[in-house]
Amino acid sequence: MSVALLTRLRTFEVRPYEPEPPGPGEVQVRVAAVGVCGSDLHNFAEGGVGGMPCVYPMVLGHEPTGVVSAVGAGVTQWSPGDRVALEAAHYCYHCEFCMSGRHNLCHHVRFLSNPGEPGFFRDHVNLPAVNLLPLPEKLGMAEGTLFEPISIALHSFRFGQPKLGETAAVIGAGPIGLVTIACLRLAGAGRIWAVEPVAHRREMARLCGADAVIDPAQADPVKEVLRDTGGRGVDMVFDCAGKDDTHNQAIQMGAPAARIVITALPGEDRLPIDFFTLRRKEQWFFPVRRSNHRSELALKLLAEHTARFAHMVTHRWPLERAQQAFETLEAYADGVGKIVLLP
Repeated sequence: MSVALLTRLRTFEVRPYEPEPPGPGEVQVRVAAVGVCGSDLHNFAEGGVGGMPCVYPMVLGHEPTGVVSAVGAGVTQWSPGDRVALEAAHYCYHCEFCMSGRHNLCHHVRFLSNPGEPGFFRDHVNLPAVNLLPLPEKLGMAEGTLFEPISIALHSFRFGQPKLGETAAVIGAGPIGLVTIACLRLAGAGRIWAVEPVAHRREMARLCGADAVIDPAQADPVKEVLRDTGGRGVDMVFDCAGKDDTHNQAIQMGAPAARIVITALPGEDRLPIDFFTLRRKEQWFFPVRRSNHRSELALKLLAEHTARFAHMVTHRWPLERAQQAFETLEAYADGVGKIVLLP
């Protein structure tokens, strides 16, 4: 058995390990595929994410699919051989936010891939039975990992509230931005602008449904969107980049009363806000925390519209190439979209 450990900044080591048998109420899953997330890349390249520093060694990865290999006592709904998608968050189910259905805000959440909570860059993992979802038969394991970023995009729609024909801009065409564009198209959005500095990702944004793509190195995205909309701006903006001043660009290209949704995790702990533009336009400003009860819908959309999403998976590499995978992502090299590691 193997596990990929982040042992220090920008350094992975693959080591052998032996998994424990599943306990009562748990299911042991042989991990088949794990998508590499932007938050994983923050941990690799910056030594932390979201104000939470790495504690080495740590196991990253929280976008997994797999196959049930064993079940613990009391588990009747799963059997060895079942193909599953895996939820990384362990909730307490008893705090005020769990009791009100806001599980993503759970006071006692354990999120696998955070410091002290090993993630899925390993062969086997034991999870509570409630953390498993059936993987649709037509979905491959690698493509199935996209359910997690799609669920985040769908959760962000609770705040963005796309309506038929409304205009939207998405800043950043990494995996989260790409699935947001694809979901906006499926939701019936009108014209969609994508802002992305990497050429091959601009083309991927077009494949996902963007009507216009902007290279911020060649043109000011705010001026471009305002020019295209006659100075009005767009109805909703999703910042899926979290780089430099993109959150303020989102405010500035949004129309009055626009919904500004910050899906990305910026590298900085504190961000300056263009408050007076936000106030003058009386915009809604929403930060997003992971997902909440959207995984089943994400799997359904992924199964029904596989072609719209699957092209994002550009690399399928064994776990032993974790170091190369992260270096490739950091450099935006080799036409990379989404890298999926295969334990």
